Amino acid sequence: METKKTVIVTGASSGIGFAVAKAYLERGYNVVGNARTLARLESAAAKLGNPANFLPVAGDIALPATASALFEQAIAAFGKVDILINNAGIFIAKPVGDYTQADVAAIVSTNLMGFFYPSQEAARHMSANQQGHIVTITASLAMQPNAKVPALLPVLIKGGLNHATRGLALELAASNVRVNAVAPGIIDTPLHPDDAGTKAFLQTLSPSGVTGSTQDIVNAILYLTDSSFTSGTVMAVDGGSTAGTW
Repeated sequence: METKKTVIVTGASSGIGFAVAKAYLERGYNVVGNARTLARLESAAAKLGNPANFLPVAGDIALPATASALFEQAIAAFGKVDILINNAGIFIAKPVGDYTQADVAAIVSTNLMGFFYPSQEAARHMSANQQGHIVTITASLAMQPNAKVPALLPVLIKGGLNHATRGLALELAASNVRVNAVAPGIIDTPLHPDDAGTKAFLQTLSPSGVTGSTQDIVNAILYLTDSSFTSGTVMAVDGGSTAGTW
């Protein structure tokens, strides 16, 4: 009998990460979910029906010890890891002069280190197994900045992750490990304030005049991890906002 596949999802307690965890569980995968606190993961597990194949591993994803624990516990429980979804991230938009040292530290820690250390663990493990997928959630704003949304720090880090995706895809190609990214536009998640004014503004940030759903991102991720011949791509899922000016 074929062993179930196992996916690690960072930032799995809400928003896109929760939707991704739910989708893989519905496919019968083992899911290892990460968030900062066990309480958030237990709440997510309850919403998912407390499935036996959902393993919560709490910890700050910016720390190498957390990345190590994710893989160690996943392997101990399920044998191996087939997919890593680097979803954890924060977004702070403000004029460049208004960023604080705390903003810089938070974004570098979560968005950069939270990508690097799990990806490093995945590269080691998946290369040894000669198979695997790494998918990182970046941002379409990093592909085409928008004057309406000053956000130098996310553009800096997420833009770097878009290029790192291509570099890592080349590095791991001989090991049969695919590396891709999904670059969302404006997605309706708890990340955004739930008020009419904010929603109306967000709808102006794509030529389609609508915001996306977490399912749009899930669909893109599933396509990438189902593919055996797609690697090194950054897939914009943004209602066309990176297509040009409008």
